[in-house]
Amino acid sequence: MTADKKIREHSPLEEREYHTSSVGLFFKVDRLLSKKESPYQKIEVIENEYFGRILLLDGLVQTTEKDEYFYHEMLVHPAFLVHPEPRDILIIGGGDGGVLKEILRYPVRSVHLVEIDSQVIEVSQKYFPWLSSGLKDRRTELVIADGREWIEGTDRKFDIVYVDSSDPVGPSTTLHQKDFFQNMKQCLNKDAVIAAQTGSLFYQLEEIQKKNEFLKKLFKHVFFYTSPVPTYPGGSWSFVYVSDETHPLQIKRNPPEGLKYFNPDIHRAAFALPNFLKEKLG
Repeated sequence: MTADKKIREHSPLEEREYHTSSVGLFFKVDRLLSKKESPYQKIEVIENEYFGRILLLDGLVQTTEKDEYFYHEMLVHPAFLVHPEPRDILIIGGGDGGVLKEILRYPVRSVHLVEIDSQVIEVSQKYFPWLSSGLKDRRTELVIADGREWIEGTDRKFDIVYVDSSDPVGPSTTLHQKDFFQNMKQCLNKDAVIAAQTGSLFYQLEEIQKKNEFLKKLFKHVFFYTSPVPTYPGGSWSFVYVSDETHPLQIKRNPPEGLKYFNPDIHRAAFALPNFLKEKLG
């Protein structure tokens, strides 16, 4: 993911993602494992000595073998800790399977995963099988569709909705807009929670502010929270928790065992925001 329009330099030996015109991140490419063009985006998998396998979409880091747990655990587990009875779950995006993997740690009844690009799923199953194994779980229903269009047409109701989108460019643009979140309200059960990634709190501060403004017009509870994600722009990432009924700091259960980063203390601390972000959110 990137925080600004990318300026891409590519050589056989390194992969670069620019966050501004003069700041970015690079990886030495030890092996190029896969490179293809889907109808929606360029999909690449490289291998790096330190981070292991890395999935890039249009040249932007989506997940890595070494640090994926920061992002996936922090997107998934806060909502599960506070929802009174999370049974039916929806994921918009998330074709790499990491969010699904974390959700299936809980005794849920069903998980719908709606991903627009089937080739992202195919590549992830081949090169990130430890992330995508949840696709074989009997509780999982995979839907290949545009998330915005699927939301508009479904009559299903969910307890938690996760928006695991990439940045607001290309096929993910509509997943960051007011109309999309407004349409999601029709498929929420009474105590439902929506959790979404909202980008870099350093490079995307203006976008976070705009999202906060329209979300507060749609939902009673709108809380941003943060987490480190080493390979995302700035190394510190933001998420938003929204609900009309369920407060994010009223913890009702413990997380499952075996997590690498998330715990109840991390949960509480994540909602404590730095001053510059609090000022933007008002």
